[in-house]
Amino acid sequence: MSSTFPVPDPFELARRAAAVLAEQTGRAQHDLFVVLGSGWAQVAELLPGGIDVAMAQLPGFPEPSAAGHGGAFRSLDVGGLRVLLALGRVHLYEGHDPQAVAHGVRMAWAAGCGTVILTNAAGILNPDWPLGRPIVISDHINLTGTSPLTGPNPTPPLPGRFADMSTAYTPALRSLVHRLEPSLPEGVYVGFRGPQFETPAEVRMAGLLGGSLVGMSTVLEAIAASHLRMQVLGLSLATNLAAGLSPAPLDGDHVLAVARENAPWVADLLARIIHELATEHNQQAPQ
Repeated sequence: MSSTFPVPDPFELARRAAAVLAEQTGRAQHDLFVVLGSGWAQVAELLPGGIDVAMAQLPGFPEPSAAGHGGAFRSLDVGGLRVLLALGRVHLYEGHDPQAVAHGVRMAWAAGCGTVILTNAAGILNPDWPLGRPIVISDHINLTGTSPLTGPNPTPPLPGRFADMSTAYTPALRSLVHRLEPSLPEGVYVGFRGPQFETPAEVRMAGLLGGSLVGMSTVLEAIAASHLRMQVLGLSLATNLAAGLSPAPLDGDHVLAVARENAPWVADLLARIIHELATEHNQQAPQ
């Protein structure tokens, strides 16, 4: 399906997509939305069962064209937690506008999700961090030059367009990850538009601004989720040293190869995070 953006009300389109999702899956609501970026898709094999719905069947969704990104959602139950997996995402660099990039998060919100996990592959600025291991995103810097909140002011009861980003990445979710894997570092993700890799000068700039990771996704989804007051966890798989930090040229195939090589470990971590969230969900549920 081709993108239908821009639209007068992207939230109404999200509600329409959520209604079709509920019809296709038989689940009226979901609790957790997980976006599987490069290197993270193998978690779907560790969470058996579920119902797949092609993105093309849902209103407003363009199909991802980036390598390693699937074109479907999977609805499944994990210990009583209703989970919606996005087996891929669309990016600005594919030619889509920010509303299309944020559409998955908004549909998940309309489907009842209060929590979102955003995963990606990223270049790192710290050479002491090991490649092939995740970094917990503590904050981000949006250098894409755009925002999914651009456009008409959302009408009440939706929050207004001026979203608070003070704690965009929920501290309690970051603490949960550190309980499971205390050795994982935290870092500030710097989102570029792409599709070209960053220049060494851009990487130096990112470091001066306080960044420690660079990539081409996540920030617009996090903005959309924060605007809707969802809890957000961001995880970056470190696949390469950023430009200028290694004599080797950057190569998309190499990034995907590192992601594939380390997929079992990161998938196991993400599965454990989801199971831990399921445990917390059940503890908080009315008896």
